[in-house]
Amino acid sequence: MELRDFWGKSSKSWLFLILLFIASFGFYSNVFNWIPRWRQREVSQSSCEAHDLQGKRESPPLSKGDCCPDTCRVPRVPRMLYPKAHVLQPTRVDVLLMTPWFAPIIWDGTYDSAILDAQFRNTTIGLTVFAIKKYVVFLKLFLETAEKYFMVGHRVIYYILTDRPADVPQIPLQEGRRVVILKVRNYTRWQDVSLHRMEMISNFSQQRFLHEVDYLVCVDVDMKFSDHVGVEILSSLFGTLHPGFYASDRQRFTYERRPLSQAYIPEDEGDFYYAGGFFGGSVAEVYRLTTACHQAMVVDKANGIEAVWHDESHLNKYLLYHKPTKVLSPEYVWDERMLRKPPYLRRLRYVAVPKNHAQIRSR
Repeated sequence: MELRDFWGKSSKSWLFLILLFIASFGFYSNVFNWIPRWRQREVSQSSCEAHDLQGKRESPPLSKGDCCPDTCRVPRVPRMLYPKAHVLQPTRVDVLLMTPWFAPIIWDGTYDSAILDAQFRNTTIGLTVFAIKKYVVFLKLFLETAEKYFMVGHRVIYYILTDRPADVPQIPLQEGRRVVILKVRNYTRWQDVSLHRMEMISNFSQQRFLHEVDYLVCVDVDMKFSDHVGVEILSSLFGTLHPGFYASDRQRFTYERRPLSQAYIPEDEGDFYYAGGFFGGSVAEVYRLTTACHQAMVVDKANGIEAVWHDESHLNKYLLYHKPTKVLSPEYVWDERMLRKPPYLRRLRYVAVPKNHAQIRSR
């Protein structure tokens, strides 16, 4: 038999064998690629179930695909009686209630506290505050007013980050609330304290916050609570409108405008100007935020530049490109000595305490 006759008669058989081999290779490669994903889902689901079996609190809500199915589940609320919302009768028409990316802006009269309290009834909130050097003098008023107005009826851990643990006052606390003192170092310049806050929150988030609370609220200590601050603020990631710029055009925002800084924001960008003294979210999202800001500050330091408003500048850069899922109105940060209260600001919830900055910031 000639060679060409052999190939001519066998071409169909060879072609069939080649196609069969290709199909088999594709099938098995898909199977082997699928097995690790299946095992990963299985491990993730079992770890979520094990975490839920702890029973004392829900695991911290993470972002996007990170969270376990049960922590993403909409909570069931008990039977309740409350006024019906009317679609054609908005609760507020004098202020903006929604950002362009559909994040609610929280003002008085836009939510029902009873419903929210029911939704967040199994939640533990961590409140972080820095009391470095002479700033410990603000702790007593801060804690006393927090016990009166902050997350009343919910579990709270006050994380006091200080270089003077012996000076932390003992305040009577409601049931389910406690103070945790975290010793940190001090710095010669107050600007350095501001710059290192992000680093310390990031480190403690990884070391303990992730294992102890569901949400973190990060605030300044030289303030006092003067009205209700509850679970209406909680979301994956939230920022607060700065009281000095909430009504301003973006060109007036005091963003970092030097391109050399990692906090740089161009003149034609910006949604809002956020206050550095009141932000938060789920522990995982706060960890991401503070880690990113700290890393940006490290780069700035290597380049010999310091952002104009330190950690607040980096916070604004982060929230520009990682849109917060909730925005708090200036009700949540206000200075009565420097600003006159407008009529649409019905409540002042967290206000500045009068102080001598030069004296407090010195040793």
